[in-house]
Amino acid sequence: MPPFHHVSPRQLLAQQLQAFARLAEEDIRLAEEHWVLRTIPRNEFFNFRNSVCQYIGFIVSGLFRLYYVDPATDLEHDVAFAPAGTFLTSLKSLITQEACPYFIAALEDAELLVINVRQLHQLYDQSHGWERFGRLLAEQYLVLQQAKSEAMLFQTAEQRYLTLLAQFPDVTNRISLGHVASYLGIKGPSLSRIRAQLGRA
Repeated sequence: MPPFHHVSPRQLLAQQLQAFARLAEEDIRLAEEHWVLRTIPRNEFFNFRNSVCQYIGFIVSGLFRLYYVDPATDLEHDVAFAPAGTFLTSLKSLITQEACPYFIAALEDAELLVINVRQLHQLYDQSHGWERFGRLLAEQYLVLQQAKSEAMLFQTAEQRYLTLLAQFPDVTNRISLGHVASYLGIKGPSLSRIRAQLGRA
């Protein structure tokens, strides 16, 4: 998703909060001072492995990947991609305040609005709308995680690639084929064969 130049970051956040969790204007105003604008250059981190995640971010522009490093092989394994217009966090770490096993890194120069988990908990106590936001965010993460697990179990690599293309039509222009192959759970040559077969179809 391209950057949103026609509206300010805070206007974009307000629109997404209304669409995602049906937050009223009063709820949005309640949290206004808590959201802080943050820029993250390409290849820098929103959250490090083995650190506790303290923030939820709303991605205004840019693209992120979640990945872990296999301690036995030192190979990186891509778990998820997060584009502009979505909320970004390590949810389990945020909720439990235990160390996150993943890195969350910017694939492009990125701009986010971030809110601290302590401030978010205060909003839960003040507003049913913000409680609903927290519940919906948790449900969204659960559904995405289960969908990824089921895709690895029940879909072919080609089906997983087509699903990724449907979700991110410009994925191959913005994400290296190495990251794409890692996300799909296959090697680079296998992805090249899939792309060649689809090109001939």
